[in-house]
Amino acid sequence: MVKIKIRLKLIGIVLLMAAFSLLLYLYLWKNQDRVCEFMEQYGIIQKWDEKAFLDKVAQEALKYTVPETEVDITEEAYKEMQPFFDSVCDTYTSVSIYGEDDGLFRIGRAAPVLNKLLYRSILANGTDILGEIHAYTPVEFQNGTYEVAYACYYRTQYVYPYVVVSICLCVLIFTTGIFIFANRLIKRILTIKREVLLMASGDLSHPVPKCGNDEIGVLAEELNGLRTALDDNIQKEAASRKANQDLITAMSHDLRTPLTILQGYLEVLKLKRYGPDMAEEYINRCLQKTKDIKEMTDRMFEYALVFEETESPELKSIPYNVIYNVLNENCDFITLAGFKVERKIIRTEGALLGDEMMLKRIFSNLFSNILKYGEKKNPVIVRCQIKSGKMEVFLINTVKAEHAEIESNRIGLKSTEKMVQLHRGQLYQSEENNIYTVQIQLEV
Repeated sequence: MVKIKIRLKLIGIVLLMAAFSLLLYLYLWKNQDRVCEFMEQYGIIQKWDEKAFLDKVAQEALKYTVPETEVDITEEAYKEMQPFFDSVCDTYTSVSIYGEDDGLFRIGRAAPVLNKLLYRSILANGTDILGEIHAYTPVEFQNGTYEVAYACYYRTQYVYPYVVVSICLCVLIFTTGIFIFANRLIKRILTIKREVLLMASGDLSHPVPKCGNDEIGVLAEELNGLRTALDDNIQKEAASRKANQDLITAMSHDLRTPLTILQGYLEVLKLKRYGPDMAEEYINRCLQKTKDIKEMTDRMFEYALVFEETESPELKSIPYNVIYNVLNENCDFITLAGFKVERKIIRTEGALLGDEMMLKRIFSNLFSNILKYGEKKNPVIVRCQIKSGKMEVFLINTVKAEHAEIESNRIGLKSTEKMVQLHRGQLYQSEENNIYTVQIQLEV
C-alpha cells in the first residue's frame, strides 16, 4: 500500500479547496445580474423606474435655461442649474447635458456614489455585468432642445453586500473543507488514544483498527504490533513464571529428603551408633548430601535473582588485584579438577567500583559452568586486560560433545548477566563449533 503523508494530504486539500472557492467566487461574480434581477423581482432591492425619471426630467427641464457655449458655463450658471439636478438626480443617478447639434458638453452632475473609491473600483468591474442603464434622450429646455445623457447606479446598493456574502461563502466553504479534513484526523487520533488507554488498563485482546495509509495509519499498525508482542510476552512470561515457581516448589520439597538423611547420619554419628568401619562412610555420605543441598540452594538463589529485582550491590572501591586473585583461584581450582588453563592476565595498578562478594559469585558461576560442561582435553583460555577504560575478561573453553546439543535453561548464566549489569557492565556470549566464549566488560 502506498503511504501518503499527512502533510501532502493537507497541501492537496488546501489547494483543492482554494481552487474550488476561487472558481465559485468567479461564477458568483459573473452571474450577479441574475441574482440582482431575482431580488428586484421580489422587492428585496429597489428597482429604478426609468419612465418616472424621464417624465420628471421633461417636466423640470422646461423651467431651466442651459448654457449655450462653454463660455457661458460659469459658477452662476451652475448655481442656476443646481435646482434642476437636485430635483431629478439622487445619490445613484448621473445626468449630463450635451448640445443637440454639436454634441458638446454643456453641464452635468455625476452620481455622488461614484466619488467613493471602493464603489468606483467595484463599478469598474461590475457595471457591465449588472446591466446598469446608460442612455441618451432629447429634452426640451427653455432655450431649446438638448441631448440628456443619464446613468443609473441603483444596483450598486446590491454590489457590496453581494461581494461580501460571496467572499464569506467562499471562505466558509474553504474552511469547511479544511475542518472536515482536520476533524477526520482528530477522530483517528482519538481512536488511537482510546486503544492506548485500553492497553494501559491491561486489555491487550482488543485489536487496534486500521487508521488509513498515512503516519497515523502507520502508528496504528505499529501499535497493534506492539499490542500483539506485549500480549505474547506477557503470556510467555506468565507461563515461564509458573513453570519456575513449580520448579522452585519441587526443589524446595526435594530439599527435605537430603536434609532428613543428613540429620539422620549426624544423629548416628553423635550417638556413636555405628560399626568400627562405618564412621568414614557416614561422613562421606554427609558430605555428599551437603553437596546436593548446596547445588539445590544455589539453583534456587539463581532463579530468585533472575526473576526478582530485590538484590542490589554494595559498591565500593576494589583493587584490580582482587579480581586477578579471584581469577587465579578459580584457575587453580579447575586445574585440580583436571583442566589445562592458559592464563593471559595483564596486571595493572588501579581500582574499580564493585561488590566484592558479587564479583566472586560471577566468576564462580562461570568457572562452575566450565567444570560442568567443559571438555578437559582442550585448554581453557583465561584473559584479563584493561582497555578503553574497561576491564575485559575472556573465558574460552570447549564444550563436551554430550552437552553441545542439550538446551539448558541458562539460569546460572542469566543470574551472572544480571549481576554484571548491576555493576553497569556487559556480558557477551557466543558458541561456535563447540567453542564457548564469555566476555565481561566492567567500568573502571
